[in-house]
Amino acid sequence: GSRGKNWKNRVQGQSFGRTKHDFILFLHLPFQFNVRVSWLAITGFKWLVKTKPEHLRRGTMGERAAKKFLKRAGMRFLTANFRSSRGEIDLVFRDGDCLVFVEVKTRSREDWTRPAAAVDAAKKLHLSQTALDYLKLLKNPRVAFRFDIVEVLLHQDRVAEVRHLSNAFPLSKPYRYA
Repeated sequence: GSRGKNWKNRVQGQSFGRTKHDFILFLHLPFQFNVRVSWLAITGFKWLVKTKPEHLRRGTMGERAAKKFLKRAGMRFLTANFRSSRGEIDLVFRDGDCLVFVEVKTRSREDWTRPAAAVDAAKKLHLSQTALDYLKLLKNPRVAFRFDIVEVLLHQDRVAEVRHLSNAFPLSKPYRYA
């Protein structure tokens, strides 16, 4: 079925608009192939096809691998790609009574540093703010929560290793949650 009820966002099969002039089409083919089509190209009856950028394709692959890994570890999946005006959280899980906000870092090589090193102070601040926005949507429940990082290492476009860093960092200062 198609996502969304607005006919303007439904072009063919499962598709939904990202912006006013941009659509992602998921064509029903024997293999998965995501294409990006310009609205101008559709209205001009010309089809301009671009494949998904490599870094986005790898990121999606990493998020899928992380989700599968954490589910196998016994966590309960809640949502993916939660967005607020202050940032995005890749995955949200529940581990017993604890809410888990997960940042996924996918790399094709580990020559310089570990993928988790990319989560710097600024990224931690944005994740903290976005987590507080998520909790606000839930009407600020009295719940324990933590921030985890999942590192996904790829080799020849396949998942080679998944590492889970539980409780990787605390809520950024000056924020507190009681």
